[in-house]
Amino acid sequence: MAKKHEIGLEEIKGIRIGQAENTVAGTGCTVFLSDHGMAAGMDVRGGGPASRESELLNPLAAAQVIHGIVLAGGSAFGLNAADGVMQYLEERGIGFDVGLPIKVPLVCQSDLFDLTVGNPYVRPDKEMGYAACVNSENGGNYRDGNYGAGCGATVGKFAGMEYCMKSGIGSYAVQIGELQIAAVVAVNALGDIFDWKTGEKIAGLLKEDRRTFRDTEEMMCADTRAVENKFTGNTTIGVVITNAEFDKARLCKIAGMVHDGYARSIRPVHTSADGDSIYAVSVGNVSADMDLTGSVAAEVMSEAIIRAVKSAKSAYGFPAAEDL
Repeated sequence: MAKKHEIGLEEIKGIRIGQAENTVAGTGCTVFLSDHGMAAGMDVRGGGPASRESELLNPLAAAQVIHGIVLAGGSAFGLNAADGVMQYLEERGIGFDVGLPIKVPLVCQSDLFDLTVGNPYVRPDKEMGYAACVNSENGGNYRDGNYGAGCGATVGKFAGMEYCMKSGIGSYAVQIGELQIAAVVAVNALGDIFDWKTGEKIAGLLKEDRRTFRDTEEMMCADTRAVENKFTGNTTIGVVITNAEFDKARLCKIAGMVHDGYARSIRPVHTSADGDSIYAVSVGNVSADMDLTGSVAAEVMSEAIIRAVKSAKSAYGFPAAEDL
């Protein structure tokens, strides 16, 4: 009987990951590249996503593979980072063959809102996207914490930025027999973050002392009147990677199942003020059951959320979990 065990993110082949950030401005991006193309699906549950080319991942769309995914800050402004990824891939002849001397790279992107953290006038752009691609070479430069799309990530924002906490980007990967499953997630939630195994709150909305927690859901229940503007943008964005062979439709289903990982770890989740999105990509040809893969991937995502919070360092005046 095959046993599940943790592996390094770098053990999953067929995909490159690179990051770039502006630590002064508090924003960055993380790119996932596949030189030969990767089957991909997507599921969006939040009410306010900032995205690019997401319709490519509709099972009814013609394209069966994409060549890049970008997770970034900057809200809708940061969607320009994909232009740099497009340039990088075009220069290397990677993309969809359209019968011309050039190929068209297919690049999808999702952004989180970090404009209230550092300098709102500095966002991920074409240059940053290109730099992240260069950084993906020779094993990549991926790190958990205040890097890439996690540079300006925060959580617990229902009472305003004064009482939120610093979060970041996190990863986790496992192997069962030949099957490998990994998750990378930038955690920038309106809600509180919990250890999915113990139920312990590990980050979120702070009290006035900025050392102890308040409960976001309890605070929301204190006044049932509609709140038209929840003052910040949020969004938890993640990518699940597997070496199992699935087509786009099955990957969309897996991405939907992985939202269970969000729900176990973030409360409240999938609100109108979040743009919670998950990509699922296949970079191998291992035969595996879709339901098993989706169920395990949801757990892997929950572990990646813990890593995102616990690896974050205090910055921009926001305390991190390690400071409490």
